[in-house]
Amino acid sequence: MKAADYRSFLSTHRVMLAPMAGVSDPAFRQLCAEQGASLAFTEMVSAKGLSYANERTAHLVDLYDGEALVGVQIFGHEPQTMADQAKWIEQELGERLAVIDINMGCPVKKIAGKGDGAALIKDLSLAAQITSAVAQAVQVPVTVKTRRGFYDGEETCVDFAHIAQESGAAAIALHGRFATQMYRGRADWDCIARTKAAAAIPVIGNGDVFSAEDACALFDQTGCDAILIARGAQGNPWIFAQISAALKSNQTPNLNELPFPSFEERIEMARLHAHLLHEREPRSVLRMRKHACWYVKGIPGAAAARGMFNTCSTAEDFDKAFDALLSHLSQQEVGT
Repeated sequence: MKAADYRSFLSTHRVMLAPMAGVSDPAFRQLCAEQGASLAFTEMVSAKGLSYANERTAHLVDLYDGEALVGVQIFGHEPQTMADQAKWIEQELGERLAVIDINMGCPVKKIAGKGDGAALIKDLSLAAQITSAVAQAVQVPVTVKTRRGFYDGEETCVDFAHIAQESGAAAIALHGRFATQMYRGRADWDCIARTKAAAAIPVIGNGDVFSAEDACALFDQTGCDAILIARGAQGNPWIFAQISAALKSNQTPNLNELPFPSFEERIEMARLHAHLLHEREPRSVLRMRKHACWYVKGIPGAAAARGMFNTCSTAEDFDKAFDALLSHLSQQEVGT
């Protein structure tokens, strides 16, 4: 797909799974795609790590069986290294690669503190160099994920959008918080609307979408071309089916008509997730500890279950914990 085609692509891929470190691995991407995510991004991948032929980095661009299309996010601050590794990713994934996204929004210290991620918002000249280098190195569209600005109160997203489009970006994804906010407070969707009004390239909205109602409101309030779902999908891959149903109705969603899972369905999805992780790499099932806690949030007996999850190290361990939670639910139903 050429960069010029990305606007058309977004018109049919409006609700996507955001890149999340330690979360959006092949197992989670598969579950979200099955629930209706129109595109899923990998975890962010270190361009420097790839340049060292680091296997622990390269595995982040592995796909699950049947994954026909994927977005890959890379991070770094060296234009040539970013360009070279973007080109390698394109060669490695071929037609399965839909887009390469450049991370210019991650606010965590171990990323931004090294000049990567959100730190690039503070150096728009370098941000432009990186975007241009990557865009010139690959044939697929290149997008940039960023934030409202770096320092609280210093909004730079509109200027950033102009620089990104002049540097060859096919779109920008904008999270409505300043980097120094981390995830505190509420995302400001007005800055997404301002950026959309000013930019010639598509703008993808991001931040605080936890329901179908939120998704519809974000589209309505900002006019954005597509949205990225991040924390709202954690323990809730059904959010994509819910948003899809709401968008198809073309009206304020009726919560009673959306596909909300039962407690039992949530537990069984968590069980499937654990087994998908185990099948790919037995050691990666340890990631399931946090996923399992997300899946069971609000379920009666969840507190005791979380205690069990923290000691699980195999898929079988998780099966026992999920069975115990199901048994607790059954006993409650008998008692009512």
